[in-house]
Amino acid sequence: MSGITTTDHEWLMHAIELAKACPPSATAFSVGAIITDSAGHEVARGYSRESDPHIHAEESALAKLKPGAHTDMTIYSSLEPCSERRSRPRTCTQLILDAGIRRVVIAWREPSLFVDDCQGVELLTASGVEVLEVPELADAAAAVGMPADRR
Repeated sequence: MSGITTTDHEWLMHAIELAKACPPSATAFSVGAIITDSAGHEVARGYSRESDPHIHAEESALAKLKPGAHTDMTIYSSLEPCSERRSRPRTCTQLILDAGIRRVVIAWREPSLFVDDCQGVELLTASGVEVLEVPELADAAAAVGMPADRR
């Protein structure tokens, strides 16, 4: 996937660093997410398990957006947004689509550890969202994001 900028790398590195704030879990990834506006300014951020044991990073960041503030934004997530969820009625992929975010930048795809076949990238792309993957940051994201007993 092309179109990745130096700014994308920087924001994604910040999201990976943010994932370090996640309370540890043996049954979930540690993920950081940052949302920027069209001018490249941060408007929200979140991380997994930030406010409760089941909240995902994208969900946390999206919940902090002001109503109607979702146009022309990018969400940077250290892991592919979930497409299947047991703890909530809506997945992070659906929350991103519902918010109208049209650009998603991720470091790595969700491995088949807790969900057999995550389809976040495919569902977002099929809905017209631009999804960029930065594979050179996958190892850094996995080092922070993988549960400690699975590394």
